[in-house]
Amino acid sequence: MIEEARSDHDLIAAAQQGNERAFETLVRSNADAVYGHALRFFGDPSAAEDATQEVFVKMFRSLASFDGRSAFSTWLFRVTRNVCLDMARAGARRPIPTDPVDLVPPTVRDFADDVVLSRTVETAIRALPPEERDALGAVTLFGLSYEEAATAFEVPVGTVKSRVFRARRTLAHLLAPAEGGV
Repeated sequence: MIEEARSDHDLIAAAQQGNERAFETLVRSNADAVYGHALRFFGDPSAAEDATQEVFVKMFRSLASFDGRSAFSTWLFRVTRNVCLDMARAGARRPIPTDPVDLVPPTVRDFADDVVLSRTVETAIRALPPEERDALGAVTLFGLSYEEAATAFEVPVGTVKSRVFRARRTLAHLLAPAEGGV
């Protein structure tokens, strides 16, 4: 069976038995979500790369202890979040504060608009309160259900739902085109 076609459950079992290709497939299939969360947390590509590398080192060291009681994505989200928090606490990296006032929507459309918009969205996400940013990342980047995210955060499901709602509402407000704009 081709590694990419295998389920997370099969890949985890194979990786726990020492199958390097299975572990590599797990890393590749989750790298974007881990990096995205770290980038949103720190706002710095270099810090996000460091955190991503540390997450996968921790994943490698801890995979044997993954028991399947939660979804793999929930477990990996917790590892990612904890690595980011640990790096920030240790002073190794600090999140770059973002002021929503600094968000300036592009005024002229050209071939680089997608890049500008993407950077504007990421900046807006970093401006969210940490609880809302984490909840939004858990649901959108890691694909966790509200129930899985609630388990990861150890809060009620309603709390996760309200945090995601507030994050989306804030982003819609921050990213709305200005009156009379393009």
